Amino acid sequence: MGSLIDLTPAVEVAALGALLALVPVGLVAWRVRRQGLSGWHAWQRVLTVLTLFLTLDLVVFGAFTRLTDSGLGCPDWPGCYGETSPFAAHEQITAAQLALPTGPVSHHKAWIEMMHRYLATAVGALITGLMVAAWLMRRKQGALSPWWATATFVWVCAQGAFGAMTVTLKLQPIIVTGHLLGALLGVGLLSAQVAALGAVEGSTRVHSAIEQAWAASSLRRWGWGLLFLLAVQVALGGWVSTNYAVLACGEAPMCQGQWWPEMDFEMGFRLFRPLGGDGQGAFITLPGLTAIHMAHRIFAVLVLGLMVAYGLALRQWTPVASGEPVWRRSGLILLFLTAAQLLSGLSNVVLGWPLFAALMHTLGAALLVWCLVSLLVCRRRPDAVLK
Repeated sequence: MGSLIDLTPAVEVAALGALLALVPVGLVAWRVRRQGLSGWHAWQRVLTVLTLFLTLDLVVFGAFTRLTDSGLGCPDWPGCYGETSPFAAHEQITAAQLALPTGPVSHHKAWIEMMHRYLATAVGALITGLMVAAWLMRRKQGALSPWWATATFVWVCAQGAFGAMTVTLKLQPIIVTGHLLGALLGVGLLSAQVAALGAVEGSTRVHSAIEQAWAASSLRRWGWGLLFLLAVQVALGGWVSTNYAVLACGEAPMCQGQWWPEMDFEMGFRLFRPLGGDGQGAFITLPGLTAIHMAHRIFAVLVLGLMVAYGLALRQWTPVASGEPVWRRSGLILLFLTAAQLLSGLSNVVLGWPLFAALMHTLGAALLVWCLVSLLVCRRRPDAVLK
């Protein structure tokens, strides 16, 4: 395992990530000045929004890296054959490609893998900067608690460790699935901060009354339960994708021409095993793959149904203080994302797992997390413009 972790280019990769992070920081500075905003709160909110956007990009690009079989495009970490870029590792990549033309190493796969790492490092640099600034500016008016940024920093460090393990453990499904869940946890953390920062902007008495009603609402409590179920469904979906079980069923709603095909749940859900293996030295069987696929499909029916019910309930929720529904737009967004997620999921099955549909399915999961967390965090201004 020692050869798989080569920290020689670590400083250079980190420096490159920090340099890339200066681009969004410059865009934030331009936007803040153009809009005439001032104060740390304005900077913190805009920079956190941008970091959230780049994290969503990172989630999708991570899926692209995996779906193009580029996860081992550079078989060491954090660089590529001990170099900062595939340019410097040209000879080693060429030799590996000639030795195994159908293997995981090629020039374009190496670039995809390293671009993912560069983007991840840039996001890490932004989060680090947000944490340092949050502690320095913690006494400023409107500043968010620095513990939010600190928790996000701990998260990004853990994600880096998972990224290293995806290489050292050769894309072991449990690690790759954990990496996906970790990515969506980061989306949730940043979404919560954006929501909380948005609430700091002027609040009227009516807004405060609505926030208090929402904080005590049973509908909000049900929302946290729905978020948990969504996390379980994402884990099942990650398990399907990392085990390449999407194509175990090529039709919907039936599978292999049956409503209940042969399935081996014990084999399918052995958590600690190599990619493509059954954990006992043999290959995972079709019934094992079918069990993985069907578990995700069955649970999807439950989660999507609850999402629709929750979106409709949101559109009708009316606190006494407002006299009218205040989450109509949020409910509509949730319904739209749910429909899009269903469509992309069906497309993966009936169209043979096209790359675009698979990427949209990953993005849809991330956006559902963003939508629910943004809604459930207290101290958020309602959609309706109330007077």
